[in-house]
Amino acid sequence: MAERISRFTAGLGAFVLLVSVAGCGSGEGGKPPSAAERSGDLTVWLTVDAQESWPDLVTTVNARFNKKYPKIKVKVQYQQWTSKNQKIDAALAGREVPDVVEMGNSETTNYIVNGAFATVDPAKFDHSAEWLGALNDSCRMDGKTYCVPYYVGARVGIYRTDLLKQAGVDHAPRTYPELLADLDKLKQKFGAADKNFSAFYMPGRYWYAAMAFVKDAGGEMAVQKGGRWHGALSSPASVAGLKAWKSLLDAYYVGDRSKDNEDEPGVVGQGRVGMFYGNTWEAKAATDSRSGGDPKLRGRFATFAFPGPSGKLLPPFLGGSTLAIPAKSRSQDLAGEWIGMFTDRTAQHRLIAADTLPNNTAQLREVAAGGVNGPAAQAAERGWVTPLAPGWGAVEKSNILPEMLQDIATGKQSVQDAARAADRRIDGVINEN
Repeated sequence: MAERISRFTAGLGAFVLLVSVAGCGSGEGGKPPSAAERSGDLTVWLTVDAQESWPDLVTTVNARFNKKYPKIKVKVQYQQWTSKNQKIDAALAGREVPDVVEMGNSETTNYIVNGAFATVDPAKFDHSAEWLGALNDSCRMDGKTYCVPYYVGARVGIYRTDLLKQAGVDHAPRTYPELLADLDKLKQKFGAADKNFSAFYMPGRYWYAAMAFVKDAGGEMAVQKGGRWHGALSSPASVAGLKAWKSLLDAYYVGDRSKDNEDEPGVVGQGRVGMFYGNTWEAKAATDSRSGGDPKLRGRFATFAFPGPSGKLLPPFLGGSTLAIPAKSRSQDLAGEWIGMFTDRTAQHRLIAADTLPNNTAQLREVAAGGVNGPAAQAAERGWVTPLAPGWGAVEKSNILPEMLQDIATGKQSVQDAARAADRRIDGVINEN
């Protein structure tokens, strides 16, 4: 989440009016120029995901755009996630801004609050009535829409097919009791002889996983009351979810409880894990030596929709991207048209082919049920995002959730005490812009 940017949005209304008029241009006799006559640049900032995973989509959309606007040069610049927001902040503080920027769906709120993005009309974009709630909600504030959902990913269960078969199980678990029974069999079969074998991999600071259990129990990380946000991890429902998470960890994980899931594929690739909870791409990464995985394990991982203790699918965090138009852009109409092409139903179909989930519920049905992303598509409609609070970025930067979970996982504090302490810390920063 970016630092506060309101310092450069003062007087924005008059400036936006000025540049929006200038951006339209005029032809002979004062008439607006035709599409074929318009000229200039359209600058698009995407993250490297597009460059690495669907470069053909970028090329195709640019060609479609240039067919209508032959004199407009689309300049796509690829950004790293780690430095993207710092560059956006610097650009927004000046006069020269990109016309389209990609944002993580948990990053948008503070920018919207501070007036950094122009509004968009959802009716101009394909499947806007079916946009996934976890993406759509992050783009909206006070009844207005400020960005367009792009794509999304959801965590699933991932298991070693060979190990489960050796333990006498011929299919992935479909209910939570089945999951526990399968983990018991894996633990008995392989854990007795190998004290470093985890039937289920669940490091203590893995907050995306723990919060999925909180959501499954009906709990929340934070709630809004009387116009202010407050931590909600110590509520009865949230505590129940945290206890369910810890119970799973206590029973089936034997690794370091003070670590997070950053190196999950590499750890799983060592061959001493039966199941884990992660992004679908991690199934492949666990067999890739570049991420610490073992190529000898290729073909031995499969995914499943992870069942929750509630009897429903465990609600996954939906990590996704949106596309926004900076309010200072001089080409807001062209930016909107480019985004429309880049997120239309044809483009979403291409993302599905790249094992990525689409931005809408209608096209989730296009995801092959038997493919690696099929279980993620099943779970996506139960997906969630972090609280849409101005200071949620500060909550994450403060490591409040991982530190709470580490205290719980290591037994330093009880679930209730750790959750109360985390709520107090959340209350201290979550309302900051």
